[in-house]
Amino acid sequence: MLKPVPVLRLPRGPDGTSRGFDPFSPRSQAAASGSGGASPGRQLQQLQQLRAELRERYLRSLLAMSGRPVRFALHERVRVAARFAASDLDVANFHVADLQTPLGTQREALLRCSDIIAYSFQLGPDPRDPRPTPAALR
Repeated sequence: MLKPVPVLRLPRGPDGTSRGFDPFSPRSQAAASGSGGASPGRQLQQLQQLRAELRERYLRSLLAMSGRPVRFALHERVRVAARFAASDLDVANFHVADLQTPLGTQREALLRCSDIIAYSFQLGPDPRDPRPTPAALR
């Protein structure tokens, strides 16, 4: 024998045609924003500040990467290594030197940033700095 299943009916919404709660109520607005009632202008300002900080960090990492050996992980599980030279203004391409690929070495190359999944490089003394490092002085 079939057992009846209870159905939960929500009250009619404020417009009379829908079921549910008023999406424009203060409680619903606060829950949707996730900030506990912060004004939308303040949220936008915080978001812009966060984006500016992240962009500055990214650009500083590009500056620190200049002239250093970098390892790139590309699509299709391809791993390559190269010496980073520069990026274009839109940061859409990386100019690299001595690109070591599975097929051989290219003296100069452009890598599309859309093809790059991740990259890594070692931080340490700047290779362009003519001053000797403390380890070299010993």
